[in-house]
Amino acid sequence: MSSRELWADGRLRAAWAARDWPTLIRRYRALAGISQSRFGELVGMDQGYVSRLERGRARVTSETVVARIVEGLQVPNELGGVRRTPDPEWAPSSELRERIAHAHSSGRTDLRTADWIREVLVGHRRAEDEVGGQDLWPIVRSQLDAVTQLIPHASGETADQLMLLAAEHAHWLSWVAWQSQRRGPALAWIDLAHGWAVDGGHVDMSSWAQRVRAYYSLAHGDPVRALRTAESARYAGPRPLSPAAEAVAVHQAAMAAAACAERDRARRLADEAHELAVQVPDAHERPGWLYWLSPVRARLQHADAAYACHQWADAAAGFKEALPALAGYPRDHAYYRARLEDAERRA
Repeated sequence: MSSRELWADGRLRAAWAARDWPTLIRRYRALAGISQSRFGELVGMDQGYVSRLERGRARVTSETVVARIVEGLQVPNELGGVRRTPDPEWAPSSELRERIAHAHSSGRTDLRTADWIREVLVGHRRAEDEVGGQDLWPIVRSQLDAVTQLIPHASGETADQLMLLAAEHAHWLSWVAWQSQRRGPALAWIDLAHGWAVDGGHVDMSSWAQRVRAYYSLAHGDPVRALRTAESARYAGPRPLSPAAEAVAVHQAAMAAAACAERDRARRLADEAHELAVQVPDAHERPGWLYWLSPVRARLQHADAAYACHQWADAAAGFKEALPALAGYPRDHAYYRARLEDAERRA
C-alpha cells in the first residue's frame, strides 16, 4: 500500500489530528505491514522508543520529532498544520466565506489536491461511525480550507466542481456539529452547503442540504416545517434529481408527514421513496454522499416509516430482515435494534 493510500484511512488521520501516538503507530504499522524497527527507521527513532510510544509510556513533545514524523511518514500537506484543540471553532469563519465569494474568477488551478481531498472525504464518511466526528473535525475543516483556497484561481466547470466539494465538506461539518449539540453552527454549515451547491449548479447536493435541514427540524420537534422543507427538497433546481437524491428527500417527507399525523400520505411517500431507492443498487450510480443508500438501507428506511406510522408488525419485519447487514455500523445497528425491539413489543 502506498503512502497516499495509507493516509486515506480515516482512523489514521484522526489519530494524527489528536496527536494520539499509540493509535497512530499501531494503525500505521498495521496498514503498512511493517515492524516497530522499520517504523523507527522511517522516522529516525530506535525500536525501543517506538515501543514505548506505542504502549503510551513515552510522549512526543518536540516539534523537531514531529517534523521527522511528518517527513518519514509522508504526512499529506493538508494535515501538516492540524492541531487538536479542546473546543474546536464550530462556526464558519468570515475568511472562509470571503474565499468562496471569489469563485468563478479567471485563472487555472491544479486539481490534484482537490482530487486527493475528495478521495479521503469518502473515507471520512465511512470512518465517522467508528472513530467519532469530533476526532475527524479538524481534519475535515483543514481539508475545506485547502479546497476553498483553490477556488479564487478557478473558473467555469472547475470552479463548479470545487464548489460541490466545498459543499460536501460543509454538509459533513454540519452533521458533526449537530451530533455534538451545536445546533446554531450546524444550521450555518448546512446553509453554506446549500448555497454553494446552488452556486455551482449541483441540484442533487442542494436537495440533500434541504433534506438535512428538514431532518433537523423534525428532530427539533417541528414536523410542519420539516414537511415543508422536505417537499421543497424534491424540487431543488431546474433539472430533475437523480433517483437516489429524490428517494432520500421523499423519505424525509414521509417521516415528517407521519409526525404530522398524515399517515396515509406518509405510507404513500414511503412506498415511493423505496421504489426510487432500489432503482440504484450500485454505489457508483449514486452521489458520493449517498454511498450508504443500498437496498438494505432502503429497506430499513421503509421500515422506519412504517414504525413512524405505527405499523408495528410491518416495521418489525423490515428491521429484522435488514438488521444483520449493519454489523459493521455500531451506531446505526443500535438505533435500528432499539426500533425493532420496541416494534415487537407493540405489535
